[in-house]
Amino acid sequence: MTKKQNTTENLDFQSPTDDTNLEGDLSTHPLALLVKVEIEIEKIGQRHRQISAKVQIPHSVEQIWKVLTDYEALPDFLPNLAKSRLIEHPNGGIRLEQVGSQRLLNFNFSARVVLDLEEYFPKEINFKMVEGDFKGFSGSWCLEPYSLGEYLGTNLCYTIQVWPKLSMPVGIIENRLSKDLRLNLLAIHQRVEELARKEPNI
Repeated sequence: MTKKQNTTENLDFQSPTDDTNLEGDLSTHPLALLVKVEIEIEKIGQRHRQISAKVQIPHSVEQIWKVLTDYEALPDFLPNLAKSRLIEHPNGGIRLEQVGSQRLLNFNFSARVVLDLEEYFPKEINFKMVEGDFKGFSGSWCLEPYSLGEYLGTNLCYTIQVWPKLSMPVGIIENRLSKDLRLNLLAIHQRVEELARKEPNI
């Protein structure tokens, strides 16, 4: 039997004119757009978790896809992602090395993963760890367009399944990743807004 936990957070979200750091308590930022982030935690096993985050972004699937697949630029705006670089794949696919770094309980925590990715434009990006600091780590980005009259946007869902090693306290990992998924979606929302403002009006 699986156990699910749902949380919804409403945050005032503004596309700032400077490079606002999204780390820490997002509720303290004077932000103008109302953004709802839904988090769901599912207990798959004793030390195996699935965590999903969902958000609506008022921009096209193509604009969001462009941000998600600019893999080596991800550390420029995703909190706690220290490194993201494309490396050679033995079969010619997409292979990505990422390193996350943050402080947990007053000590520095760093985790490295090598991911193989599969892109299915414009709906889905799947990834699975082939090497790294977890027993298992996989997930997906799912994009679904929506419209309200002439108003267009994208429902973005980010899901991960994580299986920490015994040396990692699963409760702390679960709590940290839940916060990180929320921060990541808000950071992507902000990035898409910033790039949209730079696009010339046609």
